[in-house]
Amino acid sequence: MKLLILGVGYSAGFFAREALARGWEVTGTVRTAEKAERLSREGLRMLVFDGSEVSTPLAAAVAEAESVLVSVQPGEAGDPAFQTLGPALEAAHALRWIGYLSTIGVYGDHDGAWIDEATAPRPSFRSRLRLQIERDWLALGERSGKAVQIFRLSGIYGPGRNPIVKLRTGTATRLVKPGQVFNRIHVDDIAGILMASIAAPRPGAIYNVTDDEPAPPQDVVVHAAALAGLTPPPETPFDPAKLSPMAASFYGENKRVSNALVKREFGYAFRYPTYREALPVLLAGGD
Repeated sequence: MKLLILGVGYSAGFFAREALARGWEVTGTVRTAEKAERLSREGLRMLVFDGSEVSTPLAAAVAEAESVLVSVQPGEAGDPAFQTLGPALEAAHALRWIGYLSTIGVYGDHDGAWIDEATAPRPSFRSRLRLQIERDWLALGERSGKAVQIFRLSGIYGPGRNPIVKLRTGTATRLVKPGQVFNRIHVDDIAGILMASIAAPRPGAIYNVTDDEPAPPQDVVVHAAALAGLTPPPETPFDPAKLSPMAASFYGENKRVSNALVKREFGYAFRYPTYREALPVLLAGGD
């Protein structure tokens, strides 16, 4: 399998390493030569792509790719990968799968109710552009006949990025807003669901990528502290006036997102169904 990853960040990096472990030929893009050099030492073929200029090696990688994962941060005008590489991806003869990493933020606020992929999006200002980018990629799939899928990710955590690390570095907080829950997903399960989709692509599909248990964020911090033998930070009552507009907007969205579709369609068994299974493994692995 020839896999091209446009934007090798935290989540896409774990997916790239899993693909390498399966013997796939993996090419990825990053924005700087320094990061490209560092990742190339892990066996990845890395190219620099700043969202505008397309090098000859990148053009060749697009033409040869069988699967493409798009994990590029949106710019002010949309997705740089779509804008710059869209026509070439449409014309790529070997390409059979395109995955776009989006966010459950496109659903907006649902007052803590359960929602699924059939729920109509009503994004806040943070996620309106993401929804439009989703639609751009799905339209490309309809025009070209290629299997484009959208993956709406919840709060991502994993090695080096989790509550235990925040507790150790003194950056953990225990902000309490009664009734508030957040959805989360371990990076290993992101990779697993992407692999399942490549094995059984469905054109135009949208999948929620989230674990089994939306939970109050302060509860997760307390659980992590107990596991690690650390003292949790004190509770802080929610006060939007004391938060940045971006942070306040996160707490303005409250929903429980269902993962039933990926279980039903792929038969996917989560490696970490909740944070309770994941945190002990992260602790044992050095966080």
